[in-house]
Amino acid sequence: MTTNSHRTLITSLLSTLPFILANSAQAHAQAQEAHSHGPVAVSASKLVQTDATLRDLWLGHAFWTRAVSAELLSGNEPAAAAAEEQAVANARQLSQAMAAFYGSAASEQVFKLLAGHYGAVKQYTLATRAHSAQTQDAARQAMVKNAEEIAVFLSSANPNLPIDGLRGMLLAHGGHHMQQIQQLADRQYTQEAQTWGAMKDHMYGIADALTLAIAKQFPKRFD
Repeated sequence: MTTNSHRTLITSLLSTLPFILANSAQAHAQAQEAHSHGPVAVSASKLVQTDATLRDLWLGHAFWTRAVSAELLSGNEPAAAAAEEQAVANARQLSQAMAAFYGSAASEQVFKLLAGHYGAVKQYTLATRAHSAQTQDAARQAMVKNAEEIAVFLSSANPNLPIDGLRGMLLAHGGHHMQQIQQLADRQYTQEAQTWGAMKDHMYGIADALTLAIAKQFPKRFD
């Protein structure tokens, strides 16, 4: 697959992002609205706290994964290794956040799935650095397969997370990674800054969607 084909594919993956974000932001909007009403202040506070925690963790994933890609592309292996330690630690924190609701076995599965996602992004970065379109395509396919696995797992764990919506969010997230990596490699820093802004909003959208779904599934935990 040529570089232009990759860019066309990435654009296609990101084309549904406005619709995804409009729907996945529901949890954050509801939490903020509830927080402004006194009679439900306690449950609203728990909802806002959970949402803030998940937003921070998902943004941390985007930040540290970007740091790994940027350092690998610049050839700074020690900095990339340090960023990778943080990326792995963040994945562990994300999986532990799920353990509070779904148990340790589910937490380990989440960590395994996140590791697969990170591995595919790193592979795509290295392939981009090596100008290997074939390896880029293999990494992209691994990213897509992993997105499907995560969507199946989460939708099975929580009936309030429709698999089609999850799949769309995760594929768009992978598209952001690939777009960002290509822009960094091409030294398109202004465009990459715009991609980072969109990626940040998308991370918030994923966190919001998870918060709302968890609150619906475990309402007593948010009393």
